[in-house]
Amino acid sequence: MRTRLYHHAIFAEHLTGPGHPERPERMAAVAGALEAEAFQNLEREEAAEGDVEAVYRCHPESYVRKIALAVPEEGLTRLDADTLMSPKSFAAAMHAVGAACAAVDAVASGEVSNAFVAARPPGHHAERETAMGFCLFATAAIAARHAQAAHGLGRIAIVDWDVHHGNGTQDIFWSDPSVFYASTHQMPLFPGTGAKDETGAGNIVNAPLLEGDGTDAFREAFRSRILPALDAFRPDLVIVSAGFDAHWRDPLAGIQLTEADFDWATAEMMAVADRHCDGRLVSLLEGGYDLTGLAGSVAVHVKRLMTG
Repeated sequence: MRTRLYHHAIFAEHLTGPGHPERPERMAAVAGALEAEAFQNLEREEAAEGDVEAVYRCHPESYVRKIALAVPEEGLTRLDADTLMSPKSFAAAMHAVGAACAAVDAVASGEVSNAFVAARPPGHHAERETAMGFCLFATAAIAARHAQAAHGLGRIAIVDWDVHHGNGTQDIFWSDPSVFYASTHQMPLFPGTGAKDETGAGNIVNAPLLEGDGTDAFREAFRSRILPALDAFRPDLVIVSAGFDAHWRDPLAGIQLTEADFDWATAEMMAVADRHCDGRLVSLLEGGYDLTGLAGSVAVHVKRLMTG
């Protein structure tokens, strides 16, 4: 099983200010976790900057230009109460796009079995014309569109287990049955979307969890709602929005998952990919704000990707 990690030093240069949970130290925690001996065979590639044409498949040119013009020469600029930019933020977001598209290329071509993109800022809250929830560009959505445009993969499944609902991904594919979107998330919680009756064109499956839910509720949501729908959809590629903020240690929510739950969910996604698309799977880092919980969760996730 060949697994490739996509990374870049610029991801740590996206600054968000003192006390902000989506902070550069997240990249150090991930890198440290993946320096263990178990990952000596993990392939590693520095991400190139993404092609802006790939971004235009999900965001209008006017929005991309607005984000580019918001970059400060120094210090920070605030797009909303939670979403900030520093001088390197636009470049970091574009390298995240580049990493995601390169991961799709490598997996679609059979160069590697699967890939993990350790990038920030995250992406799943960015709607077509709105930056929010720490996110500038909808990276998972852009990767899905790239898979369709560059590789002719018709049916893309995005599965999101971040503790916050991926309203941006849902917004972009609301009326497009060629992309399946499924999410487990705490509700009520930011951003306030993700109810069971939000189904789009029949391509959206939301499985909200309650504060305090843990292993049993999380796995039941997959077994009863998400996995059957995935099998019915028969994807040509599986993309995981891999947020690890449903970990019991995380400060931003109240779901009680452990590393074993992320290991289990990873194995289930790999099994879906094996059944329907020759194992093609790309995983993109989303949330995860307790550094210890993030490091441990990424470690089990990537180890499972490597070993099957």
